[in-house]
Amino acid sequence: MCVGVIAGAHGVRGAVRIKSFTANPEDVAGYGPLEDESGRQRFSLRLVGATKGVLIGWLSGVADRDRAEALRGLRLYLSRAALPPTEDEEFYHADLIGLEAVLSDGTPLGQVKAVHDFGAGDTLEIVRPEGPPAMVPFTRQVVPVVDLDAGRLVVEPPPGLLEAPASRRRRQSEEAA
Repeated sequence: MCVGVIAGAHGVRGAVRIKSFTANPEDVAGYGPLEDESGRQRFSLRLVGATKGVLIGWLSGVADRDRAEALRGLRLYLSRAALPPTEDEEFYHADLIGLEAVLSDGTPLGQVKAVHDFGAGDTLEIVRPEGPPAMVPFTRQVVPVVDLDAGRLVVEPPPGLLEAPASRRRRQSEEAA
């Protein structure tokens, strides 16, 4: 699971700036060694501070600014087993990705491709067999059921949410006429 990304170097001695994706940003350093996506590079992380929305820390094996800067953009991962269990009604994004999405009557809608946070709460990106992806607010009202064991979630979209933008505009102009 991706828990952070290196935002760049900090100073000249090899410290890095890290954007944490954990609920408590400092927890990025608390679950054990971090890896790159391939698992070939492993790092221990020691946090030393924070500034402007990022954490400052030392990664094992990084001793100068050039090496730290070369890691800019590197996503940092943990195995799912290293993270604490979730509470009721709480989900890790990685657990939602890949779930089948169905409407409340059982009609298949698509598959969860990504979970985005644009600042107003999580949004599920659901890839549909036809048409553009659906962007669905991840709220109890719109997604009342998440069944990880069954590999699916139920979507109860408000009117117009799943329509393509052009057909939505056409319907709105017809209603206005």
